Amino acid sequence: MRCAALETKTLDHPVRRAQAGVALIEALIGMLIFAFGVLGLVGLQASVTQAQTSGKFRADASNLVDDLFGLVQTDHVSNFAKYSDGNCAGYARCADWRQKVLSTLPDAKIAFVSNAGTGSMAVTLSWQQGQQSRNNFSSSMAWQQ
Repeated sequence: MRCAALETKTLDHPVRRAQAGVALIEALIGMLIFAFGVLGLVGLQASVTQAQTSGKFRADASNLVDDLFGLVQTDHVSNFAKYSDGNCAGYARCADWRQKVLSTLPDAKIAFVSNAGTGSMAVTLSWQQGQQSRNNFSSSMAWQQ
């Protein structure tokens, strides 16, 4: 009986030695998979932040154009021609709005197309966010007299 017990111990011993360190390798592989998951979440967060910022600038552009149309419609009809590319800087109401655009949108550019005879106006705001291509927002209005 004593010999059988020794044989069992000698058979178990090589099996234990072959499995030594397997738990450590499994833990390291688990940590590696977890690290890739965290990196994926960081990349996703960066994409979400960029999309959110882009959406904010589009909303700002829309609100700024609405502000301009409100200024034009509450101004006297004789001042309509002052809301143009060449005259905006010299007219206080338009210059204040222009400054607001330049301080709100990164690398902003403004283009007016207005026709005092028909009372119509189209405005295009463009801006560039970092290394992305230029974004544009265009809107138009017709003055109802």
